[in-house]
Amino acid sequence: MTHVEDELTSQPECWTRAAAEAPGYRGVLPAPGERVAIVGCGTSYFMAQAAAALREGAGQGETDAFAASEYPRGRTYDRVVALTRSGTTTEVLELLGELTGRIRTTAITADPDTPVMTAADDVVVLDYADERSVVQTRFATTALTLLRAHLGLHTDSAVADARTALATPLPEGLVACTQFTFLGRGWTVGLANEAGLKMREASLAWTEAYPAMEYRHGPISITTEGTATWMLGEAPEGLAEQVRATGGLWVAGVLDPLAELVRAQRLAVAVAAARGLDPDAPRHLTRSVILAP
Repeated sequence: MTHVEDELTSQPECWTRAAAEAPGYRGVLPAPGERVAIVGCGTSYFMAQAAAALREGAGQGETDAFAASEYPRGRTYDRVVALTRSGTTTEVLELLGELTGRIRTTAITADPDTPVMTAADDVVVLDYADERSVVQTRFATTALTLLRAHLGLHTDSAVADARTALATPLPEGLVACTQFTFLGRGWTVGLANEAGLKMREASLAWTEAYPAMEYRHGPISITTEGTATWMLGEAPEGLAEQVRATGGLWVAGVLDPLAELVRAQRLAVAVAAARGLDPDAPRHLTRSVILAP
């Protein structure tokens, strides 16, 4: 078993722990009414997208998501939350340094022995969700679960669905597809982006991601026999039928959307295996991007 396989199978337990611990972090996570930005890089950026949409959709306050390198320096926020598994990512550390003394910052990380511990005003350490793999799985979903629980949006059914996602075979013919498109709506757009990234990182697959309503505006033109379109969450009316009419494989989101992401992680590993690739050694990637001064 690869590191990434071992880590992704532990997600139900990680989610349960994060949800249980969330009340203890109430003082360092965004309070209702605060204007908040959530930042990250790569997978963490896509989790930021999901978390921002969840928070604003729950009426907790205006919430934006940015890649750390694209944070708008001229804006004012009450708090900036940085997601960083490694605690060493250059763009995140530089941004936190710039915000020191100006905007309250919280970092959510997996490693307590890294520079982020002193770069942020407040820190949440999810060390039990840390990973040996380059390809992120459980840290990302555990951090998002913590934020869902903080918003009162996590339920035990999400954990049960994650167990189902791990135990249920992938749809027949899916691994053999030559192209994959992931779709989301609202907070699941970030999850769709992350599912696409997992496929590219682990299996070098041709993968795209879009808001579901945008799929008809051009991307559906590539859909045909041998391609797959996977919906995370509830699909727009009529879209499944349109995809099936092209000859493409439609994969419905039947579980909690975060559990659907677990299924997509499994697909990435399965496609990598089918192509003779090692998902623990993704091409051109390292666990953290640390830029020279």
